[in-house]
Amino acid sequence: MRLQPGPLREWGLGLVAGVFAAAVPAVAGTPGESCVAIADDAERLACFDREIGSMARGPAGQAKSPAAHPVGQVVPAVAPSAAPAPSLLDAAWGFAPDSRAAYVRLYQPNYLLFARYTDDVNNAPYQPLFDAFAEEGDFDEVEAKFQLSFKGRLLTTDDRRWGLWFAYTQQSQWQLYSEDISRPFRETNYMPELFGSYRPGVELGSFRWNVLNFGYTHQSNGRADPISRSWDRLFVEAGIERDDFAIVARAWTRIEPSNYEDDNPDITDYLGHGQVTALYRWRDNTFTLMGRGNLDTGKGAAQFSWTSRPLLGPLRAHFQVFSGYGESMIDYDWNQTTIGLGVTLNEML
Repeated sequence: MRLQPGPLREWGLGLVAGVFAAAVPAVAGTPGESCVAIADDAERLACFDREIGSMARGPAGQAKSPAAHPVGQVVPAVAPSAAPAPSLLDAAWGFAPDSRAAYVRLYQPNYLLFARYTDDVNNAPYQPLFDAFAEEGDFDEVEAKFQLSFKGRLLTTDDRRWGLWFAYTQQSQWQLYSEDISRPFRETNYMPELFGSYRPGVELGSFRWNVLNFGYTHQSNGRADPISRSWDRLFVEAGIERDDFAIVARAWTRIEPSNYEDDNPDITDYLGHGQVTALYRWRDNTFTLMGRGNLDTGKGAAQFSWTSRPLLGPLRAHFQVFSGYGESMIDYDWNQTTIGLGVTLNEML
């Protein structure tokens, strides 16, 4: 039932005001206290707006800080500041406590070089095959090269500082432009890995040691003699970083084969016992430099790559220069310099 204008309505509003005033303890200077007894709706609202609204706005119409508001006054909630972005290594290895326990993500760069030029084509390992089929062994000095790589976390602790990972990387050299020999895949390497990962979180001067990996890796080209190549290794890897700069060093020892003929017994003479990779991000561009070798033999390799900012969706331009031994398994003892240009989905981290 709606109260109609007249004495009955005024009596009802007065009663409500009296009850409200009796229920709320009288506090001297309480904002809006003098507005409670006003019977007219519009005037009472205007009164509250003058007394409470002016206090919320503060001098010159500015909002007061929460500490300046009287007890009992409703203060708008202040959104907490955003959490800092994880570092390069923390993001790459899922060390954030709120990261998913088990997931799969990209690992090494996933790229396609449309054209990769070499200054010295390696035909020697294939010559017995060409001779057997009475064909000319003439690979083109320009080919395509691509790499697919991903990793997945299988297990982890609640704080995400420990984890068990698997990884798989596949790299292929494709004679895409050799029409006269049916555009074959010259070489494909397969590399599965299984390893543990730990976040030390140790300060080293201006750097921070944020990753320690250790495990097993197998690498082979899946071919039969005379072009079969493979090896197995145990490795340990450490990564330090500062801002947009990171250094990752990996050392390995070869597991000597015992139950089959070794296709490449001297592979460590050329690929050594470890490698170091430095990465720097600048304005969403990424620059990496890798070096490895054997100090006793003086043989090794270096690779420089540049990855641009995203150009088309997730695709980035990718430029790569390699010089030395072991760009692929079949080329482990072949010295060459290659230059390639293409696109990539991700950088090293």
